[in-house]
Amino acid sequence: MGHRRWISLSLLLLGCQERRDDAATPATSVSLPAPSSPPSAASSAPPAPAAPPSAAPAAPGSSAAPTPPGECGEGMVVVGKFCIDSYEAHLVVVREDGGKEPWPHFKRPPEDQRYEARSAPGMFPQGYISRVEAAKACKNAGKRLCGLNEWRRACQGKRWTMYGYGNKRKAGSCNSGKDHLLSKLYGNNGKAWKYEEHFNNPELNQLEGFLARGGAHPECTAGEGVYDMVGNLHEWIADTLDDGLIERLEKDKVERRKQPMRDGNGLFLGGFFSTTSELGPGCMYVTAAHEPRYHDYSTGFRCCKSLPSADPPRKKR
Repeated sequence: MGHRRWISLSLLLLGCQERRDDAATPATSVSLPAPSSPPSAASSAPPAPAAPPSAAPAAPGSSAAPTPPGECGEGMVVVGKFCIDSYEAHLVVVREDGGKEPWPHFKRPPEDQRYEARSAPGMFPQGYISRVEAAKACKNAGKRLCGLNEWRRACQGKRWTMYGYGNKRKAGSCNSGKDHLLSKLYGNNGKAWKYEEHFNNPELNQLEGFLARGGAHPECTAGEGVYDMVGNLHEWIADTLDDGLIERLEKDKVERRKQPMRDGNGLFLGGFFSTTSELGPGCMYVTAAHEPRYHDYSTGFRCCKSLPSADPPRKKR
């Protein structure tokens, strides 16, 4: 498969597993839960809220609240001239009887069921998802993946600041800067890390203290009702890498470590819970080293859509 070509030491250190500047903590400081039988969707999914899945309760200890239906629909807000999810997306699956239920955020999207994107506080966002699957989830929900311009506008806010809340990083405001789980659990030899066994280990996003629920960091916003765009999970966007996009990224005037960028690659933005500024600060963080079918525990998404069009003009009689 094409995505396996990228699992090399240079990619691991520069792409989705960018190292922090400080030394890695010994692997013995974190342990995985005891092995158990694979969880089922019914037993391992987050507790179903009383309201529909898209209107989940706020995360404990946060001030986030469900985004009421408005011009954009439930879970979305207007930013500039478009609509965007307030929170990183989670998935719901459609049962045979037409009902919908949350899908476990740590499991790959199901191949044999219809799944849709939802945006709500208090829910763990969906990881382990490719751009192809993220685009499908948005489409099934009547939305689409955000474009680069839209994503940056929502992240940077009206003032176009690096972190939404300002130009200087405030530790703890967003869910970022934590230890790298692959290094901690499997050692620093990136050549020994395996795509399915390590990068897509469902246990990683279940470890307490790493992945956060939507809205658990209320300061991680530009103040327009959109949260967690920096850190927590990388977010796929719709753009595909080509010469023009590479040139644009080079003009961003931010320091990024070099990464293998080839035509046809997809992009995910914002970093995740273990990154800081390796590939750009805050909203300028860009990973462009993977093809659209790539996925691992750090990859997530959110959806956008165009504002509802005005009523068409009446025809003159």
